[in-house]
Amino acid sequence: MSGYHFARTALVATSLCLSGSALAAPASPFTAMAGTWSGGGVLSTSDGQREQLRCRASYDVTGRGDQLQLNLRCASQSYNFDLASEVEYRGGAISGSWSEASRNASGTLTGRAAGDHVEAAARGDNFSAHLSLTTRGGKQTVSIQPQGTNVTSVSLALNRR
Repeated sequence: MSGYHFARTALVATSLCLSGSALAAPASPFTAMAGTWSGGGVLSTSDGQREQLRCRASYDVTGRGDQLQLNLRCASQSYNFDLASEVEYRGGAISGSWSEASRNASGTLTGRAAGDHVEAAARGDNFSAHLSLTTRGGKQTVSIQPQGTNVTSVSLALNRR
């Protein structure tokens, strides 16, 4: 094989390998979340109280799986929240906005996503929280740690409907 043909073959082989792996964008974690979910969890407060929550979530995934609209409604004896969010996924990073209707609050959402796991920070004028979400098959766990409120944590276990 001449040097020219060898170099050409090596170049073609290298470009095929790169286009199939290193240059491919990571798969969006949003696609596994699409659909309707329900379940429950626990809301904990700074005074040691714990309340059972019932929740419903809807995830609408659009684009090439890189855009997500979330609606999450939860209720307990004393607390209700109605969270909406629009999030975009780009190469491992997520960003977007959120709003909570019952408290008339809103803000930004930023974080990272890899595989079946999302870690994010939500920030607003008088509110911030750390969010962690894992989706495996038909089960999803959500953990929210708010700062600056009497709610110290929210833990949810949701099942696909």
